[in-house]
Amino acid sequence: MSIDILAYGEPLVEFNQQPDDPARYLQGFGGDTSNFCIAAARQGASAGYITAVGADSFGERLRELWTRERVDTRHVSVHASAPTGVYFVSHDSHGHRFDYLREGSAAARYHHEQLPLAAIAQARYLHVSGISLAISTCACDAGLAAMEHARKAGVQVSLDTNLRLRLWSLARARGIMREAFGLTDICLPSWDDITVLTGLDDRDAIVDYLLGCGIGLIALKLGEEGSYVATPEARTLVPPFPVQPLDATGAGDCFGGSFIARLAAGVDPFEAARYANVAAALSTTGYGAVAPIPRAEAVLARLEQSVSVIA
Repeated sequence: MSIDILAYGEPLVEFNQQPDDPARYLQGFGGDTSNFCIAAARQGASAGYITAVGADSFGERLRELWTRERVDTRHVSVHASAPTGVYFVSHDSHGHRFDYLREGSAAARYHHEQLPLAAIAQARYLHVSGISLAISTCACDAGLAAMEHARKAGVQVSLDTNLRLRLWSLARARGIMREAFGLTDICLPSWDDITVLTGLDDRDAIVDYLLGCGIGLIALKLGEEGSYVATPEARTLVPPFPVQPLDATGAGDCFGGSFIARLAAGVDPFEAARYANVAAALSTTGYGAVAPIPRAEAVLARLEQSVSVIA
């Protein structure tokens, strides 16, 4: 059975500090590509995950989560000795801070020999992120091999830049991401990431650079300003959906999963971005990376409300 969307990367268990009691942390789940898969599945797409978890209780909880969320786990392997990665989110007047315990995790030890090549070739979309490529050399090799295999099979490759300079140097990040851009059909960069990676600070210059790499569709995430969507033929600023945000953890992942899910449903990219803007905004109205990700019914209801207000 083929899957609409396969993602490759690193899942994490989350401990999120509670604002009413800073000494208390609520256990949840994260990892950008895991968040992406869950967001896509909640929008109605068939999604699957390519990764590895530890043979520990955290890995078991993640697999239970994906099963509940209808994310296909046939290509999740269990490492006998490496742990599942963990991260902590703390909040203060400057926003939220992330601290990670992920070095040597099961996902960081993933090798290209483990890739489910047949499943990748049968999918419609393969999604990878900058974090997928940054956590280790072998995980990077596997991610690039997956992208190359997908492209050769005619599968659309989606890439979220998700730059984390605590994981690799800027020079290495720029070099690897240039290689990854050449294997990408759909790019989902965040403004802060792509300006650092390219040295550019103009939307159209950034779009021109990415189009020049052979990327056919770009959805530049601009946070409170919405998203800037571009193809070789057209480019449009898609306005944001206003909310009162509480926690932006995972909002970009929610945007990406929702955007690709709508593309898989046959929606044009500009309408897909409008939908994804709403989904990402709604995901900031709760705490944690996964729990606040909205389902399709909630997103569609807000879209209808916004249309009626404009009318």
